[in-house]
Amino acid sequence: MLNFNSKSLDELAARIGRAVEASPAKDIEKNVKAMLQGGLSRLELVTRAEFETQAAVLLKTREKLERLELRVAELEARTAPPVAPH
Repeated sequence: MLNFNSKSLDELAARIGRAVEASPAKDIEKNVKAMLQGGLSRLELVTRAEFETQAAVLLKTREKLERLELRVAELEARTAPPVAPH
């Protein structure tokens, strides 16, 4: 029967880690990361914080526009000449 304790598992994990670092898999991982970072850096991306800030600005602008449209409609209604019946 196998008896694994925390120390045995830690040693096994350390050995696996060393084996992966010494293997071509680590190079592949580095190359894939570099390739992805290069591709993503060429895209015009924004951070989540920048996106949320711009979304908030857009919402405020939209609300202000709606208020102004209502105000213009009210002013036009007040100043419009009465329509003569035909």
